[in-house]
Amino acid sequence: MALAHTITRHGSVLDLLNPAPLSREQAYRLIGCRDDEVPSLLDAAVRAKERFKPEIITYSRKVFIPLTNLCRDYCGYCIFRRDPGKSGAHTMTPDEVLEVARAGEKLGCTEALFSLGDKPELAFPEMRETLRRLGYKSTLHYLEAMCELVLRETSLLPHPNPGLLSAEWISRLAAVSPSMGLMLESTNASLLQAGAAHDNAPDKVPTKRLRTIEEAGKQGVPFTTGLLIGIGETAEDRVDTLLAIRELHRRYGHIQEVIVQNFRTKPDIPMHDCPEPSRGEMLRCVAVARLLMPEVNIQAPPNLSAPYYDELLDAGINDWGGVSPLTPDFINPEKPWPHLEQLKSRTEAKGYSLRQRLPVYPEFLNRVIGKAGLLADRTKAVADEEGYARVTVQ
Repeated sequence: MALAHTITRHGSVLDLLNPAPLSREQAYRLIGCRDDEVPSLLDAAVRAKERFKPEIITYSRKVFIPLTNLCRDYCGYCIFRRDPGKSGAHTMTPDEVLEVARAGEKLGCTEALFSLGDKPELAFPEMRETLRRLGYKSTLHYLEAMCELVLRETSLLPHPNPGLLSAEWISRLAAVSPSMGLMLESTNASLLQAGAAHDNAPDKVPTKRLRTIEEAGKQGVPFTTGLLIGIGETAEDRVDTLLAIRELHRRYGHIQEVIVQNFRTKPDIPMHDCPEPSRGEMLRCVAVARLLMPEVNIQAPPNLSAPYYDELLDAGINDWGGVSPLTPDFINPEKPWPHLEQLKSRTEAKGYSLRQRLPVYPEFLNRVIGKAGLLADRTKAVADEEGYARVTVQ
């Protein structure tokens, strides 16, 4: 219990933890700390963040491209997915993809975030017919082509979130995107049980998701992952998920960003009556993520913590994630992103400067521009001398 006592002394957490990495048992105790101990926990997290990237908070100016919202998974918290024929079900055409990307380009966006359901053609003959009509064998073939289309026809860099991927598909998508992502969400396999968040979601098996993240590491692909809190897991589960990510990063060094995302309830989802994680839970989890991975970019979406999102800066984040001046958050459409001017002013009020980045972080840029080809050329063209975004629109 020594840790529980030392945390109450301002600034003592870092003294206790250095130089050894934070252990599982220590992280369990920290994430469950008392309310009166939280200020010291947050202080330790901010100090760790400042040693990593002092005085700067980043964000990516993006467009959100929901390539298809058909999905074979039925997650209890998701309002994005649709079945064929249901209201709002849609697969974008190449013209629609380009229209959004070009509009974003005019607004200074540098990221095209591709979100889509996981392999819907395996569940729905309607999707197979749509793909046949478009001229592609699978959703992943179509995604690959649309990433290349955006890369060739605009200055935006694709960042795909396509779900589970084989080694072959990681390699193929890495040729048309500087980074990619897959949320681990949780390592708690009990969430697959009947009535739980992932009980009808075959692609949410933790071991399968870890396999994709590991394969990206073997190939050296800059990778974004993270956890979703408030979907039925415990505080200790959150630590276990963060530790699984930390271990993969220790082995492969490819985790460019860890997202701590909080569940927000919605009227039309199976989990509509589930409680949302409290502000205290969110701050504890972000702080522990920072202390577990002091030299990894830690992100939390500002729209999911509004109007108190600036508190996340007090817990050790160094990035706001993708924020769009054009498209809504199709995953959480009821939670609009803050206006970029407001985000800038609230970030600066905490003593930080806000800086626009690319979908690949500066420290991972050489992995992309070191290879010959269109992707490297396009990435060099939009990167400044420090590896951040070359800003064209304020």
